[in-house]
Amino acid sequence: MNKTKWNWRPLGELFEIGAGKTMSATARCGTNKTPFLRTSNVLWDEIDMTEVDEMSMSAEEIAEKGLLPGDLLVCEGGEIGRAAIWNGDVQTMSFQNHLHRLRPLRSDVEPSFYVYFLQCAFTQLGIFEGTGNETTIPNLSRNRLSALNVPHPPYPEQQAISRGLALIRSAIKTQGIASARAQELKRAAMRELFTRGLRGEPQKETESGPIPDRWDIVPLDGVAVVQTGVAKGRRLGTADMIEVPYLRVANVQDGHLDLDEIKTIHIRCSEIDRYLLKDGDVVLTEGGDFDKLGRGFIWRSEVNQCVHQNHVFAVRVNRGRLVPEFLAYLAQSNYGKAYFLKVAHKTTNLACINTTKLKAFPVLVPGLDEQREIVAILEAIDRKIELHKQKRAVLEALFKALLHKLMTGEIRVADLDLSALETSAKETV
Repeated sequence: MNKTKWNWRPLGELFEIGAGKTMSATARCGTNKTPFLRTSNVLWDEIDMTEVDEMSMSAEEIAEKGLLPGDLLVCEGGEIGRAAIWNGDVQTMSFQNHLHRLRPLRSDVEPSFYVYFLQCAFTQLGIFEGTGNETTIPNLSRNRLSALNVPHPPYPEQQAISRGLALIRSAIKTQGIASARAQELKRAAMRELFTRGLRGEPQKETESGPIPDRWDIVPLDGVAVVQTGVAKGRRLGTADMIEVPYLRVANVQDGHLDLDEIKTIHIRCSEIDRYLLKDGDVVLTEGGDFDKLGRGFIWRSEVNQCVHQNHVFAVRVNRGRLVPEFLAYLAQSNYGKAYFLKVAHKTTNLACINTTKLKAFPVLVPGLDEQREIVAILEAIDRKIELHKQKRAVLEALFKALLHKLMTGEIRVADLDLSALETSAKETV
């Protein structure tokens, strides 16, 4: 740490630390309800307003425990030390007792600098390890928070560091928003493409809804072979046994395959051809959470001699009738999801589709040229989504590295040129 370059002081010398109100049955049921923030609302450098609770508070309590724009909130429990600035989006807002409210006692204190310092200290440097009381739920008491030794660099330097890191954070959020918009564009495109097609032709009504007049609807096993996978835990003789990589449910995501962790399985040598994945196979999951049923995409022979487990189907299409990527996108779409959910065996939280139901999946079959054109449109959107994800990952790595280097004095903010991030922070889909 750069203690030789910056002055260090107890946090309590820089901020007034206020306590929030404790939730009680009386506060829950009383009148004059006031919104308040909990630890779940306070993320690192971000206030999440998705779900805001309310409790009864008197005018005096609101005056004492209300939030003002610029207040620094620090989590007492949960992920202790997690901090963010309240920006005043809601005129009247209070906070619960599991949060600390910090207000500067001096004019040369920039609260956002201390958000970033706390993030670095708690998540990277470990310099405050042991500050949480070792009770049933680790917590950061007011006294311990007040006693934390923190840097107090010159005010202009606090501001410059905060601006630089905030710029990267803004660019990260922008890429996240752009990715979400591209995902919605993909969903809308699939709804339109699998309902109206690309030829502007008249539609016909079917049990599955309206589709272009010249499109066929064919059971999946009429245009593809459905292969179940190999079961784990079988007893095998050593003489005819071979160890090979295998694709699991955890590797199969909606629209891509996550191959970072491929495990192996022992099978008979004679079973390799039966279970071997081949380039162009559509892999689909047998079950999972309701929103993940039937997820999957195209196998591209990324791993040599790879088989698939029994909870992953391999679908090998008749390429004279069906383009593999078209089937994969159809399975991803609302059309495919609705069918899988309709025929699946359901429990409280999970759903599962068997081989018979998958083989009966009513596949929409336009002409091959139209299938390829639809695939090209959706692949272009997928590339856009992937680009935003990659940009966000790069920016997150940059933020993490700069947070560490700035707070340890390895680099100074004056040495940085972050002008290129201005464009990324303003980028839209």
